Amino acid sequence: MENNSVKVYGYIRVSTEGQVKQGYSLAEQQAEIQKYCKEQGYSLVGIFKDEGISGAKANEDEMSIERDGLLDMLASLKERNIQYVVVLSTNRLWRSDLVKVLLHRELKKCSVDIKAIDRPNYSIYTQNPNEIFVNGMFELLDVYERLEIALKLKRGRLQKAKGGGYAGGGVPFGYYCKRGGKKLYVETTEARAVQRVFQLKQLMPDMTLKNISEFMKAEGYKGRKGADFNVMLVKRILDKENFYKGCYNYGGIESVGEYEPILEK
Repeated sequence: MENNSVKVYGYIRVSTEGQVKQGYSLAEQQAEIQKYCKEQGYSLVGIFKDEGISGAKANEDEMSIERDGLLDMLASLKERNIQYVVVLSTNRLWRSDLVKVLLHRELKKCSVDIKAIDRPNYSIYTQNPNEIFVNGMFELLDVYERLEIALKLKRGRLQKAKGGGYAGGGVPFGYYCKRGGKKLYVETTEARAVQRVFQLKQLMPDMTLKNISEFMKAEGYKGRKGADFNVMLVKRILDKENFYKGCYNYGGIESVGEYEPILEK
């Protein structure tokens, strides 16, 4: 059945390595969307994507939407007369109730609906009590599954932290972690920058964060991946003084870290 008058956008997203391994890679999502649109006879105008594996900007735990691909898509819905946004699953679009409400509002402003391949009857406009109940149950199950996984990871990390081991999360400036590993190693160039920040603070206690960042830039120091040595980086370094001295703290658990300290106690 040809229905090329119906213009649609596709949207794909991965935010963790685990999602790729579980069959949610961008390429796989794109292929499913293209196949679906061909079967429905939809005109697929474009596919927008967000890939957050290496430093995602989206943080739905903090109830924010900072995905460039998603925002670009929303901004152009009216201009391209789009009728549907096609996704593999609604959890590619949102993972929190607040983000869901915000997206529904934006889509309704443009008279756009969602086509979720894994839930053919889904619609943001549905008034059928049964569909509302079923959709709600699916979303509650998604929330429960994510909570269960998060708790397991948290418990594992707390257990690791009791022994002073690296419990995951962002690797502090001055260290690096081998891919798939759970041990921190000193990154020599960054470590020298950390030591210099504390030297400056000790020599001139009244220096502001901005003053320190300017000194560091003037002396040729760089942030991670060649970024400017900015005020926020200085603050993060100074806030982790105990960590750099070998005192590991995770979730309120303090222990001697299983890593080489950058600063002397």
